[in-house]
Amino acid sequence: MDALKLFNSRRLPVIQGPMAGGFCTPELIAAVCNAGGLGSLPGSLLSVAALRDQVAAIRSLTNQPFFLNFFVQSVPAPDDSAIAAASQLLRPIWQQLGWDELPRPSQWCQDFHAQFETLLELRPALASFTFDILSSQQVERLHGAGILVLGTVTTVAEAVAWQAVGADAVIASGIEAGGHRGTFIGRQEEATLTARELWSQVVAAVRLPVVAAGAIMDGRDIGAALALGVSAVQMGTAFLVSDEAAVHPAYKQRLLSANAQTRLTRAISGRYARGIENDFMREMEAVEQQVPAYPVQNALTGSIRAAAAAAGNSELMSLWAGSGVNRARPMSVAALMNTLAAEMTATSLK
Repeated sequence: MDALKLFNSRRLPVIQGPMAGGFCTPELIAAVCNAGGLGSLPGSLLSVAALRDQVAAIRSLTNQPFFLNFFVQSVPAPDDSAIAAASQLLRPIWQQLGWDELPRPSQWCQDFHAQFETLLELRPALASFTFDILSSQQVERLHGAGILVLGTVTTVAEAVAWQAVGADAVIASGIEAGGHRGTFIGRQEEATLTARELWSQVVAAVRLPVVAAGAIMDGRDIGAALALGVSAVQMGTAFLVSDEAAVHPAYKQRLLSANAQTRLTRAISGRYARGIENDFMREMEAVEQQVPAYPVQNALTGSIRAAAAAAGNSELMSLWAGSGVNRARPMSVAALMNTLAAEMTATSLK
């Protein structure tokens, strides 16, 4: 089955965005699948053993197709002087926790190559990728295992590149989307197309099915995206406040705040990402261009964010969310999917 047929075979053309950090529980992913959408497991931060365990848990809860998602990256080897400099930039943050120094991470990131081999072993229906692009040989190996391949793009050039290596579809992620930007061609600062601008341009530029991402929160948004020629939508923030998502209470409170404001920052992880503005973003804004690139900065701030979460201090956590966060609706996944279906129907009748 190709990507378009798979999208069309589902009750709703809705993909639950893969939100790394433990939010996407097997229960959430399976609930999306069982309600007629496509759930996604963010595998980027998971060890090979954890990947196997979580996929087994999902399969125990649903027999429907689902995604695995990964960051395409290499394991860095920063020198001691670079780590020391980055730690000093973060001093105003970690001193607030009463620390004498910033702990050194035990690892910078998971080994993508080991994850890739495990992905071939696990054989989900689909896999999506961000931060960089696969080789055509890697795409061929995934196809040989019966896995459809989707690449995340933030520019037309990136969509064309994924088409050239044999991807089955692309996920066009506008500037409004929550979490990390997937830019891999050119400067991240220059990938500024709004969601609707990007969707339209990518649909016109490639022959592949296009999945729309960015500020899609309700059935009306889905209908508007489909009207632009996309084949499906990917929704993250809308599912982040669902009953099944494992979100810290302080984080969820900020997500549901009436005055939540989001913006892009690279201070927290070393890669531009959209989240709810907090003290961490504000205090690091002046030096955010100096912090090391992802995954080094992300690993360095991991202990800070964990300590902040343990203390319930949302001002020093990463509060990733899309620009549509003020329209997020807390409910079960099943209720949300039913609501989206009803809204799509109502919109189509107008």
